[in-house]
Amino acid sequence: MKSILITGCNRGLGLGLVKHLIQLPKPPENIFATCRDVSKATKLKELAERSRNIHIIEIDLVNTCNYTKIVNTVSEKVGSEGLNVLFNNAGISQKFSRIGMVKEENLINNFFINTVAPIMLAKALLPLLKIASKNNEIEKNMSINRAAIINMTSILGSITQNDQGGFYSYRCSKAALNAATKSMSIDLKNDGILVICLHPGWVRTDMGGNNAPMDIDTSISNILNVMKMLSDKHTGSFLQYDGTTLPW
Repeated sequence: MKSILITGCNRGLGLGLVKHLIQLPKPPENIFATCRDVSKATKLKELAERSRNIHIIEIDLVNTCNYTKIVNTVSEKVGSEGLNVLFNNAGISQKFSRIGMVKEENLINNFFINTVAPIMLAKALLPLLKIASKNNEIEKNMSINRAAIINMTSILGSITQNDQGGFYSYRCSKAALNAATKSMSIDLKNDGILVICLHPGWVRTDMGGNNAPMDIDTSISNILNVMKMLSDKHTGSFLQYDGTTLPW
């Protein structure tokens, strides 16, 4: 892939993706990395200073009316080649809670960041994704080298595997994102745009906590391997970091 846009790159999995991508033998020509506050994204800035193909976009994804800033920045760099991959990584979580502790504010915030923002950003960047797909339709098959939307989700969004209850805000927002991913895959199939939702595993990040069994590098290495093998048969799928298909 020549270009990729990743949201939520100030830390955690987003930052890990940027780190691993620039270390590839043939890294993307353009890596667009969003963050809410550049002044706090010290490690991301250090990477960008060493790699000219990293472009930091400062934006709060809650402000969907400002998505034109993202579109314009990407357009200026990719020109007529379009955008190959949108990786909706940014998200928020909450601590485990039972029904008696659910707060309306948490439900709304989780749903907006984890579901509404990825959908609206995909809509905003769709023209650029379509251009990339059209330019690379000689490949015929879907792939990240053509055009793809990858939505970072969670196994907690699986209704089938919910055997613990709780996590209302996070579970509901990720289940909704999974549903949106499925719809996108159907709506964009004729455009040759691959769409999947991806569970990164339980990873030691600020969101995953210190008890998580997997480190960021292991998760990202697996994710990049999965991304390379994605094809038509995977569009509309709910996949784990190692390529395993998960139940809805």
